[in-house]
Amino acid sequence: MKPLERKNYGSIPHLSNSKLGEGDYFVSEGQERILTIKKRDKHDHIYIFEKYDGSNIGIGKMNGKIFALTRSGYEAKTSPYKQHHYFSDWAYQNEKLFAEMLSEGERITGEWLMLAHGLRYKIVGDPILFFDYFTPKNERLLQIDMRKFLVNYGLNMPRLLHEGEPKSVIELLPTLNLKTKGFESEENPEGMVFRVERKGMVDFLAKWVRSDFQNGKYCIGIEEPNLVWNTSPIWL
Repeated sequence: MKPLERKNYGSIPHLSNSKLGEGDYFVSEGQERILTIKKRDKHDHIYIFEKYDGSNIGIGKMNGKIFALTRSGYEAKTSPYKQHHYFSDWAYQNEKLFAEMLSEGERITGEWLMLAHGLRYKIVGDPILFFDYFTPKNERLLQIDMRKFLVNYGLNMPRLLHEGEPKSVIELLPTLNLKTKGFESEENPEGMVFRVERKGMVDFLAKWVRSDFQNGKYCIGIEEPNLVWNTSPIWL
C-alpha cells in the first residue's frame, strides 16, 4: 500500500531543446515562451534551479507517523534497490525532525544522490536535496514558504540559478556549468528545472536536460558490487 495513498512525485515536461527519455513529453509552446522569452504579465515569477541526477524520494506524514517514500509512493524500505534502503535508514534516523516539521498529510520531495546514476558528485554532508513541499491537498508550497521550512530545519535545496524574469537555456549555461561546493558534479550538470509561480500558486514546471547526458551510465545493468557511490554507505 501507499502510505499517503498517492504517488510521491509526477513527471515534469521538457523544453523543446531538451533531451527526452522514455515516456517524456514537451511543454506547450506558450509555456516555453513564458519561461524563456516573455512573461504573461507582472504576476508571473520564474525560478530556475540546477537539475540533479539521483533518485526521486519523499518523506510524508500520515496518521501521525513518518514514512520514507519512493517516487511511486511506496515505502522506501520495501524497494528492491539498496539505495532506497539507505534512504529509508537516513529518514528514520531523522524521524524527530520530520515529525516536528510536517503536518498531517504533508510531504517533502527531493533527490537522493547517494548512488551515482549518470553523474558522479562530490558531496559535502548528507546526499539529499529537497525541491518540493506538498500540502495534504497535494498542492505545492511557494518557494518563499518552502525555503523557510527547509532552511530552518537545516535541509538542503537545489542551487538557484536565476529568479524573476524569463531566461533562455543559452543565457543560463555559463552559470549552470560553474563548479559549486556541496553537490559538485564531476562533469557538466545534467540540466535545469524551471518553475513559474503566479498569484500565490505554483502554476507549472518544465525541465531541460543537456543533449549529451547519458542517463544511468553508472548503474543501469551493473551488478551491485560494481555500483559507484557518490557517498560511501559507511556514513550510516
